[in-house]
Amino acid sequence: MIISASRRTDIPAFYSQWFLNRIREGFVLVRNPMNYHQISRIDLSPELIDGIVFWTKNPLPMLGRLNELTDYMYYFQFTVTPYDTDIEPGVPSKKEVILPAFRALSKAIGPERVIWRYDPILLNHRYTISRHIEAFSSMAQALHGYTQKCMISFVDSYRNTRRHKNTLSLEPIGPDEMAAIAQSFSSIAQKYHIALATCAEDADLTVWGIPHGCCIDRTLFEKLLGRSLRLKKDPHQRGACGCAASVDIGVYNSCRHLCRYCYANYNEPLASQNASLHNPDAPLLIGTVRDGDRVYERKR
Repeated sequence: MIISASRRTDIPAFYSQWFLNRIREGFVLVRNPMNYHQISRIDLSPELIDGIVFWTKNPLPMLGRLNELTDYMYYFQFTVTPYDTDIEPGVPSKKEVILPAFRALSKAIGPERVIWRYDPILLNHRYTISRHIEAFSSMAQALHGYTQKCMISFVDSYRNTRRHKNTLSLEPIGPDEMAAIAQSFSSIAQKYHIALATCAEDADLTVWGIPHGCCIDRTLFEKLLGRSLRLKKDPHQRGACGCAASVDIGVYNSCRHLCRYCYANYNEPLASQNASLHNPDAPLLIGTVRDGDRVYERKR
């Protein structure tokens, strides 16, 4: 079983203590986002967990406690974009905080286990194609030797992007814009020995050496573990997603980064409310088990 921690929220940035408490306790409870009263109990015993994928924009709260995860194989999907607080209001300074944190994490666990995410790519009057190319080049130089792979994607129209359409002032990204970005990014990535792949993109960028990729990567886990895994493609993701099946332990509308493009945070007042209901000692990330809830054991 692969644990995803998490597509729905930034656990390393905001809920590290809770996660490590769950590791010590050996289990976690997760509400079904489609059925509120249905709760899964997931056994976190090391012999049952093949790996963990952390998704984060800021791993610093977890960085000094990685020794508590020595019984598990894991890697990070680490998002670093060029956006300022107009689009990513809760993310610290990239230059002063996030890029140094990326390098520190890579030094701790190795560049193969820190995947750079430059996504989503969005265009407006401020974040133009030329600015993206300049930013990607600068970041690739700063992360040279600290990562081996970068995942890219183009912004999709989710509830949150539509709700912030006036703030984002999004410009369309068509084949010509994608081609200009892909061609430049590919050249830059080759210069710094970083493999590029797309995340859940229908667009075919293979002509520029950018294949379709997967973020929960069975092949990478097999390499890191030194054994084969019986993992199927995740049936719950979009068709273009190549990820292996995993169990996500996060909660929607609970991330305090409040990024304007995020599909997982589409209700900012609810995100604030949910964060206030968090108890690091509770088995659920947000709230408690209530009357009428049904808890069942999640099987592999």
